Amino acid sequence: MFHSIEKQVARAFHAHLLARYGVDLAVAVEQPRQSEFGELAVPVAFQLARQLRQAPKKIAAEIADEIGAIPGVAALEVAGNGYINVRLDRGVYGAAMLRGDADEPEGSGEKIIVEHTNINPNKAAHIGHLRNAVLGDTFVRMLRAGGYRVEVQNYIDNTGVQVADVVVGFYHLEHKTAADVKALIADPAVRFDYVCWDLYARISQYYKDHPESLNWRGEMLHAIESGAGDAAELAHVVADAIVQCHLATMLRLGIEYDVLPRESEILHLRFWAYAFELLKERKAIYFETEGKLKGCWVMPGLSEEGKVIVRSDGTVVYTGKDIAYQLWKFGLLGKDFYYRPWMTYADGRVLWATTDEPVESGQEFGRGWKVYNVIDTRQSYLQDVVVAGLRALGYQEQADRSTHFNYEMVALSPRCCAELGIPLSEEDRKRPYVEVSGRKGLGVKADDLIDSLIAKALEEVASRNADLPEEQNRRIATQIAIGALRYFLLKFTRNTVIAFDLQEALAFVGETGPYVQYTAVRASKVLRKLEERGEAMPDFARELSPEAMARQLASEDFWQILLAASKADSALAAALAAGEPSHVARYAFQLAQAFSNFYEKYPIIHEENREKKVFLLWMTDYFRRQLERTAGILGIPVPEYM
Repeated sequence: MFHSIEKQVARAFHAHLLARYGVDLAVAVEQPRQSEFGELAVPVAFQLARQLRQAPKKIAAEIADEIGAIPGVAALEVAGNGYINVRLDRGVYGAAMLRGDADEPEGSGEKIIVEHTNINPNKAAHIGHLRNAVLGDTFVRMLRAGGYRVEVQNYIDNTGVQVADVVVGFYHLEHKTAADVKALIADPAVRFDYVCWDLYARISQYYKDHPESLNWRGEMLHAIESGAGDAAELAHVVADAIVQCHLATMLRLGIEYDVLPRESEILHLRFWAYAFELLKERKAIYFETEGKLKGCWVMPGLSEEGKVIVRSDGTVVYTGKDIAYQLWKFGLLGKDFYYRPWMTYADGRVLWATTDEPVESGQEFGRGWKVYNVIDTRQSYLQDVVVAGLRALGYQEQADRSTHFNYEMVALSPRCCAELGIPLSEEDRKRPYVEVSGRKGLGVKADDLIDSLIAKALEEVASRNADLPEEQNRRIATQIAIGALRYFLLKFTRNTVIAFDLQEALAFVGETGPYVQYTAVRASKVLRKLEERGEAMPDFARELSPEAMARQLASEDFWQILLAASKADSALAAALAAGEPSHVARYAFQLAQAFSNFYEKYPIIHEENREKKVFLLWMTDYFRRQLERTAGILGIPVPEYM
């Protein structure tokens, strides 16, 4: 509701400025820092002062006097040196909220593509991967809540170095065939992604101890890229099995996708070959004939030497394949994948994967208007190369609509390492955080972390609800654990290094997921208590007339509480504009705080004045709905009890 008023005020001012001064100006609408200045502030007079060569205060007075009535606005006041403060009509505002008037959707019809998760399919996911996936998934939820059409892609690099290394481990260290590995995958007693986690660490160490063995990696990469032979089959088996493990891990956090574009098809369907010819034709890359980059195809201008796109041995670096992929995302490649069903989600929606086998699926993916690539900050240079590739090919608009949705790494607090049984040196124990390393096998697997959170949450839930069945308590504990994990990964801005801490994440007080969940549960509990007392939920629309709403909202306390609860869409719009899911997390916490203060201050179901009691119950129900909706945008489930 509040966001609709913001836009309505902005439109009214824009139309007046155009008619009165002939100025087409983007009108900014702000929220005053102090409530006594009203609900909104419009600084447009400062923007006009230079053009009109008049004092901002004089312009502001003129606008406020001439603009006329704005629906939902009670008064305009000139303040300071030229601000126009806006005071809303409280009765009209409350009545509109009671009717359930919805905010206008921000979204346009153009498709937005968000690519996230993108874990190399060579071992179990770890906590760093979870930050990517949770950020990406929450941003998707934010966009969809804002009315945008979104396609979610999870790119599978099944022909890269990391997959090659694990296959080398199976092939040369374990001496296993594809059939042997299939049997391992089928064994219910084996966590295949965990086996690969250990094997990846082993082969990485083996390379260090036996540098000559690095030739195995190059040979394996060629074999995988060719797509033929035993090694290629083994790579296919390993990668597909690990992808299935990753999807299962992400599903535990409520993360789903629309399509899995795979690097193997980019190669086999000659996406890269087509892009390569295009890059050469438009002179976006050149062939180096001397120096240490001799024999390489290089993109100039990105560094003193340029960026290698194709190595001297003819293999393409993955940035080159990323350029081809980005061209496809925008529908600029003139080629498409074939698609096959990979799995079906619980709601019946199909997750599709690319294939190089000609099949009629009726599916169309890609052709996005805007693209977000969720990739960590350490890949910024390589993302710059992808955008530079688009520009070099002449696709300036698409380059401008390519966004690197970057984020900093997530590490572990030393206390968290101790709780998870990760051995640390004396030096590491004194550090503010401990970095994870897949190559060294140091870190916590995502599923282990989730399991640990569930176990600790279950201790708390069971202690509070000892009379309930363990299975039921475990389900609640799982929801709390997911809320704790997702909120912790979201509450920090994307450019902040996170030191994950189990105890901090699971706290029921403070800026945490469980606190937000607990507050939503408490709101529902109030309404249940009313029914337990034998009282029916009031007919709010019948009992709360506009006059009644105006009477109740004359209380400054009630008015400020209602404003706070009604700013969800405004907070969402600001978060989308900034590309910061942390803003939504912060709003969820503030909303929870506002309800907690409201709950502690007013005897909701014991209020004797009927009108006030109905109003308090309506406010409680409204808080509940806003809390649940905001938690849903964050991907946080709301349990039945805690």
